[in-house]
Amino acid sequence: MIKKGRVSHKQNDLNSLNKNTMKSAKVIFGILIGIAGGTLLGLLFAPDKGSTTRKRILDKGEDYAEGLKNKLEGVLDAVADKYDTTWQNAQVGINDGKEKMKAIKEDLKA
Repeated sequence: MIKKGRVSHKQNDLNSLNKNTMKSAKVIFGILIGIAGGTLLGLLFAPDKGSTTRKRILDKGEDYAEGLKNKLEGVLDAVADKYDTTWQNAQVGINDGKEKMKAIKEDLKA
């Protein structure tokens, strides 16, 4: 019974992590799309030459792509860290269970 409780607790932690990660990614993506759209419209209606405007759009697009890449790397690093922590906790739980089983077997033999 104890193991099942631990597994459920860990699964709840993973589900919570997945939901929070997806929410964060959606928020970041929405903000970046809004910024990109606003910038694009601002540049398109600016009183500059077409070639200058196109260059600005490309430069801004590259800047936003780099920013998005950095933010997604941060989210992925957080997920990887949580996975590692969960894996280590699972290994500790498994080792504890093995030790308890050895102790029970020794008690039964005696």
